[in-house]
Amino acid sequence: MIPIDLSLIQDTLQAALKEDIGSGDVTSRAVVPDTATATARYATKQGIVVSGLPVVEQLLRMVDSKLRLRILTPDGSCVEAGTVLAEMQGSARSILAVERVTLNMLQRMCGIATMTQAYVKRVQGTKALVIDTRKTVPGLRLLDKYAVACGGGTNHRMGLFDAVLIKNNHLAFHQSLSETLAAARRRLGASVKLEVEVTTLDQLREAIREKADIILLDNFTPKRTREAVSICGGVIPLESSGGITLDNIRDYAEAGVDRISVGALTHSVLAADIHLQVTPG
Repeated sequence: MIPIDLSLIQDTLQAALKEDIGSGDVTSRAVVPDTATATARYATKQGIVVSGLPVVEQLLRMVDSKLRLRILTPDGSCVEAGTVLAEMQGSARSILAVERVTLNMLQRMCGIATMTQAYVKRVQGTKALVIDTRKTVPGLRLLDKYAVACGGGTNHRMGLFDAVLIKNNHLAFHQSLSETLAAARRRLGASVKLEVEVTTLDQLREAIREKADIILLDNFTPKRTREAVSICGGVIPLESSGGITLDNIRDYAEAGVDRISVGALTHSVLAADIHLQVTPG
């Protein structure tokens, strides 16, 4: 699992709290005594892969440093419906103030981790890795990708700054794929790995001739993917992307590719069904 440095998204977490709490929780101020304390338990109503409890803990600190969280199921754990994930204690008003933001984060992250695990299980027994994409909620990429890792997936590049992926919109500025790769090598040097997206078998052959470091097969069918694997002969790692679902990912994995990128892990996630049970006292 990747480490998570929450200091990198402190502003994002602060903005989430400000968006929900604003000038204060008027309902709790009106009906909950300011001296009231409570115990609250995060519990799941479905089987999930846990992800996001360090984020919950950080949000608690930001709202009320006196709130205490006891994590009962570490991130990456697989738990059944009815499991209590964590327990917090402290000011009732503070607990109610942080309730929705923490649940929103936890439900999304557990949803991503759970979906990722489902995809990873589908390719077990093959060499294919399930990798994520940049199709994440703006501001939440670090958390989305962390959740993918919790579910057993592999992180691809974090953004445009940390890896090269030459796609069709880049190729449009050159006469050929070969010319594009040559331009990239002139600017970046031989030590930088170049991944290039291809949409045809002819482009694949060109990428192999030009010794691309990784080749992404964009929207290939499983049948055409098998052809691509045969043509490549294991010389260069191949990645499948585009139209990958739980129903067909096994077909791509069995075709022999090394990696399969799945945007749905983060752009179409179903939030996990988690709730917060608050008990006064």
